[in-house]
Amino acid sequence: MRQGLLCLLLIMLSLGTLAHAEDAPSSDNSVPLSLSAGARITDLQQRLGESERLRSELSQALKDADATRESSQLSQLRQENLRLKQQLDKAQSNPGFHLLTDSQQWFVIGGAVALLALLCGIFASGGRKQRRQWL
Repeated sequence: MRQGLLCLLLIMLSLGTLAHAEDAPSSDNSVPLSLSAGARITDLQQRLGESERLRSELSQALKDADATRESSQLSQLRQENLRLKQQLDKAQSNPGFHLLTDSQQWFVIGGAVALLALLCGIFASGGRKQRRQWL
């Protein structure tokens, strides 16, 4: 083997060992990783507990607000239902209770007007027999 290649190989191996030797951290006053992580975890657990407590209080307040709103709406609906039942009883107890719907009433009125017009036409002619005027 040539000496140049052997020298190059020796230099590369020595640089590799120097690169592995410099893995130590450079800061002198750093806190060990396990202590800072433990303190952070404890802090986060406390915050989580506080958040869960606030969430449960807010959900209870929301349920109470919904219950009061629903109870007021329920009482209003019951009052309106009672009022409508009274109106229905009053309307059904009237002797002039509607036997026909609106459209049926208009049909009967129209028929009566047509019959009245026919009778007026017959009586207006005087009962004379005339030869077919309309032709």
